[in-house]
Amino acid sequence: MLFIDGTWADAASAKEFESRDPATGEVLGTVADASREDAVRAIEAAHAAFPAWSARTAYDRAAILHRAWELMMAKREDLAQLMTREQGKPIRMARAEVTYAADFLLWFSEEAKRVYGETIPSSRVDQRYIVMHKPVGVAAAITPWNYPISMLTRKIGPALAAGCTIVVKPAEQTPLCAVETVKILEEAGVPAGVVNLVSSSDPVAVGEELVVNPLVRKISFTGSTEVGRLIGAQAGQHLKRVSMELGGHAPFIVFPDADPVRAAKGAAAVKLLNTGQACICPNRIFVHRDIAAAFIDTATGRLEGMAAGHGLTDGVTVGPLIDEAALDKMQRQVDDAVGKGAKVLTGGERLEGEGFDDGFFWAPTVITGVTPEMLIYREETFGPILPIIEFGDDDDVVAMANDTPYGLAAYLYTNNLSTALRTAEGLDFGIIGINDINPTSAAVPFGGMGDSGLGREGAKEGIHEYLDVKIAGIAL
Repeated sequence: MLFIDGTWADAASAKEFESRDPATGEVLGTVADASREDAVRAIEAAHAAFPAWSARTAYDRAAILHRAWELMMAKREDLAQLMTREQGKPIRMARAEVTYAADFLLWFSEEAKRVYGETIPSSRVDQRYIVMHKPVGVAAAITPWNYPISMLTRKIGPALAAGCTIVVKPAEQTPLCAVETVKILEEAGVPAGVVNLVSSSDPVAVGEELVVNPLVRKISFTGSTEVGRLIGAQAGQHLKRVSMELGGHAPFIVFPDADPVRAAKGAAAVKLLNTGQACICPNRIFVHRDIAAAFIDTATGRLEGMAAGHGLTDGVTVGPLIDEAALDKMQRQVDDAVGKGAKVLTGGERLEGEGFDDGFFWAPTVITGVTPEMLIYREETFGPILPIIEFGDDDDVVAMANDTPYGLAAYLYTNNLSTALRTAEGLDFGIIGINDINPTSAAVPFGGMGDSGLGREGAKEGIHEYLDVKIAGIAL
């Protein structure tokens, strides 16, 4: 079903498409298949709802978002179970994501009341300046499949808090998670037209309408850099506000003074986050050769000890990849690396047999001897492959880490404060984890540099992506 102007309805064409479990191929349900016509209706509903919603007090909007947080936490287990079945991540990670998603509703319920203006002194005795922040208008959100609930609330939360209305197009792989999220907002008391949902198996037509329609004044997109470039080019022709969180190619640097066992455990954990299908997963592991042996032994043991299977099965820590194309990418990167001299220490192949044949499972993989000529050194993997590059005292590891057009996340392990600060300052990435594999929160800005995107989500920066600055000059 689509959610337009406060009503659940079929698509204008009456078409539907299926959502499937990537671990088993089971059909989980069907949803309405929106067309450009449906997107136009949703945009017009958001446009009509904007004056009344933006005129409500920040306290009114905050109360609704706070109620949505309460409802999401109350429904946490049901949402997590659905997420595991539709997206594939192990249930423990799905529960963590629902909590993370709810955090954005709570955070922006508070930030709604903290959109402060300011006064600016004038050179004239009889003049005053006042700075105000006003909602930009109708926003459009295009969200990915890998974090199917938190990526919704990370966009919807600040938009509603700022006083904007919004049209959401979720990924075609995970529409059911989006439906349940919007149902929570509806139950929380979001007025008709303020939040609209258009699911579609054809993201191009619907997405294009959201980008080019003149009633939409703000676009928030999370996805690939390739699609982000297209959206940015189209939005630029209409001078629309844009924020994007795109691809990543995170380095993970282990300096010689670090504890190699602790660092390896951290690298294994963050690499297998969501089966490697996260933009902040490390893609190039730089380990000083003096401690490489201990690091490699620990990392290999950790990955070999991880159980793969359906995310609802007890003990499973590695779920399926999202589709066949993802498996093909793993195989291509491994074959290319091995062909150019790399060595596979564990994994390196598709998992087959009972429990695996109907899904898209790849064995957790460790590769050593990785060099800059290999695809995996240059191309985001988005899967459970941990590539290791050894470096020595004469190598400029910061320059090696920065040797990518992407600039989202980076990690480093060291026990030396000077090394930590100097390296963090030198890395061209928006998010730095220092002896920390989870440097994210609703309270801190999330986003990257270069080909990893524009703008920030979360924190106070997140709400300002949905606000215009207005000044009033007053003559006394």
